Amino acid sequence: MNKSLNLCNIGTSFKLLFTGYLCTIALGYLLALAQILFTHGMADGKVGLSIEDIVYSYYGNRSGTVLEKKLNGSMKMNANDAERFKIIQWVRDSADEKEFNRDIKPIIEKDCVMCHNEHAGSLPNFTEFEEIKKLTETDHGISYASLTRISHIHLFGISFIFMFIGGIFSLSTMNHHKYIKYIAIIMPFLFLFIDVASWWLTKFSPHFAWLVIIGGTGLGLSFTYMWFVSLYQMWCLPKKLGHDDRRHAMYRE
Repeated sequence: MNKSLNLCNIGTSFKLLFTGYLCTIALGYLLALAQILFTHGMADGKVGLSIEDIVYSYYGNRSGTVLEKKLNGSMKMNANDAERFKIIQWVRDSADEKEFNRDIKPIIEKDCVMCHNEHAGSLPNFTEFEEIKKLTETDHGISYASLTRISHIHLFGISFIFMFIGGIFSLSTMNHHKYIKYIAIIMPFLFLFIDVASWWLTKFSPHFAWLVIIGGTGLGLSFTYMWFVSLYQMWCLPKKLGHDDRRHAMYRE
């Protein structure tokens, strides 16, 4: 049996390099989950991610307007109840510009323009009435332009992350269970396709919102499995193997 490189016998330098990468990516993954909870997770105005949150984010809440959805969802904490009620009432009363300048603009300037201004990038510019007026129309969820942009960013970014995680995990030893290893390496990419496809399907029909949960959960489980196995085999498994056992604990394709 020819000795091959695996996570048990790589040098300490590579172990530190791989561990640093895995821990950094894990922190980034946790922050990404937190960001989802603070954006999509508040779409229905309640804490926690639900099917309704996903429907409102991608398909939209077509019984109301974009501005109402935001004020009752992710932007709820940025204004008090009286101010939110006043803005929502203005929207439902036809969103007149004269009434906006008199009653609504002071609230917007106090609570909103610190983020929604000409330097806000992808956020609407609330210093322009026309930008606010667009948000008083029926909510059809995320735009096709935005969905295209986040889809290609997600595909490129996540595929690179799992290429490197999969590369580290491919050095793990599975002995007689090599097919588990093959499945673990390919599953994140399959769930990535499901995840992105589910956004587009939900945009057309709210009945596909459950696919978003499946895609995201599958990605998380795949990440967690490869992460723990890689760290375990780098730092814990060598301690359990004697010198002779470690010499034979190698992976054969």
